[in-house]
Amino acid sequence: MESMVERFVRYTSINTRSNEESTTIPSTQTQVDFATNVLVPDLKAIGLDEVIYNRENGFVIGTLNANTDEKTPSIGFIAHMDTSPALSGKDVKPQFVENYDGGDICLNKEKDIWLLTSDFPEMKNYKGKTLITTDGTTLLGADDKAGIAEIMTMAAWFLSHPEEKHGRICIAFTPDEEVGRGADFFDVEGFGAEAAYTVDGGALGELEYENFNAASGHVTIQGKGIHPGSAKGKMKNALLIAMEFQALLPAFENPMYTEGYEGFYHLDHMEGDVEGAQMAYIIRDHDREKFEQKKAFFEKAAEFLNAKYGAGTVTAVVKDSYYNMKEKIEPHMELIHIAENAMRKNGVTPVISPVRGGTDGARLSYMGLPCPNLCTGGHNYHGKYEYVCVESMEQTVNILTEIVKSFAVGKNVD
Repeated sequence: MESMVERFVRYTSINTRSNEESTTIPSTQTQVDFATNVLVPDLKAIGLDEVIYNRENGFVIGTLNANTDEKTPSIGFIAHMDTSPALSGKDVKPQFVENYDGGDICLNKEKDIWLLTSDFPEMKNYKGKTLITTDGTTLLGADDKAGIAEIMTMAAWFLSHPEEKHGRICIAFTPDEEVGRGADFFDVEGFGAEAAYTVDGGALGELEYENFNAASGHVTIQGKGIHPGSAKGKMKNALLIAMEFQALLPAFENPMYTEGYEGFYHLDHMEGDVEGAQMAYIIRDHDREKFEQKKAFFEKAAEFLNAKYGAGTVTAVVKDSYYNMKEKIEPHMELIHIAENAMRKNGVTPVISPVRGGTDGARLSYMGLPCPNLCTGGHNYHGKYEYVCVESMEQTVNILTEIVKSFAVGKNVD
């Protein structure tokens, strides 16, 4: 039988980068290929029931039916197929660092790219363990192929241990999470789980049921190009107005200055010339009231510049992306207690902290499927410094297995 690590490495070799500019479902054909040519056959090979690829929404769904007559809640596990558009996911070359010595790691000797403990001091916690890194030219794809491999391995374990009684286990692999569309077409009723966990977190022990409220902000600036030799009183330089818009936002409400529950405005993309400019932002805050204030301030900045430069100069469009799942999880805190106990039984200390981002689980929780987030064992997602600890992945599989066992002995989510 293929090991979890072998499965993970095989999955990372497949480019499944999503594309936020695409209008197709999924956003890239590579996700379709991964779903139909790899994940569906793999789920069938390990023996799951009712395995399908839904061409309407791009989801892979599989079920492991209950093997007990006792009434037990059906529990779901969800991971996403796509990798971040932030960096290439093509030709990923995973590198194994066995018996890691706790020091800096050379990712690419030719390009002199290093994974430095001075930048990532948590690396030292993995001394003596096995790490899987990138070669410094791509991301790794542990976000979220580690989650997929761990869910697959957990399901395979139950199928190879029929003596272990369990309720119905529902599995879903979703597309386009990285571009904010992972739950857009999720069929909660068809999925069949009473509650679920996304396996899409970071370091071992992470357990999350709070996340940012999130919105996108798109700013369009209409300038006026005049020959600079005769521009006095006439030119409106869209680039300078764009810089002025950014300068109006609170300087310390920037991701590089925030942590914990602190929100931010993040300028993610900017392009243009004198005639016109566009800016793309993400707006985040855990507190709903502060979130609404941030959005209002963002729009107020555009109003101020329009008063200064003329109506229609700056257009700001704000669109909500997802909300903090905390209020939807709190009525189902049994989910958190079960996960905490599963971690402790496997010698893992639970670390409950707010997600400084979002997961499919946030959207799903608002769609009626309470869905906190579990660790995968990975670090430094979306970039060339991404790595994952093999032993952490193995422990995550044990945690998932223990969660299923807990539901099978009479736990509930009410």
